Amino acid sequence: MLVAVVSDTHGITEYIEKVKRMINKSDILIHLGDNITDLEYIIKNYNGKVYGVKGNCDFSNNYPVDMIVEVLDKKLFITHGHKYNVKYDLNSIYFKAKEVAADAALFGHTHQSLVTQHSNIWLVNPGSASLPRMSKRSIAFIEVEEGKPLYPYLVEL
Repeated sequence: MLVAVVSDTHGITEYIEKVKRMINKSDILIHLGDNITDLEYIIKNYNGKVYGVKGNCDFSNNYPVDMIVEVLDKKLFITHGHKYNVKYDLNSIYFKAKEVAADAALFGHTHQSLVTQHSNIWLVNPGSASLPRMSKRSIAFIEVEEGKPLYPYLVEL
């Protein structure tokens, strides 16, 4: 299965259109907040499963702050990241992922893309699709196969 991960779109239509074109082949779409309402636009004509969490710039009560998504035999902890102080370090989000026995923690908030593994837990930040900081506009994909390790990677817009 292919999981597309998007964050920090911030309502900028030009880049949201690029995201829409890039996610078509994915089976699952995850939006990590800041503008979670963009998700409703992105998923028009999208046929996969959709999950989203709200970020620090989102005020909708229709989405949780974090959640766990199970994909085949893998568990993904998803959050925007502000609650875990990801701008300063990754300890809190790592230990939360470990606490919930997640295979990966997916987060945004920093607008900086990151794919790294620590003690068998992937930490994946797709960066910002619209307003990157010290990186290019990007989204992430995660290949998930039963019984095999996750394969997360970044794609520039």
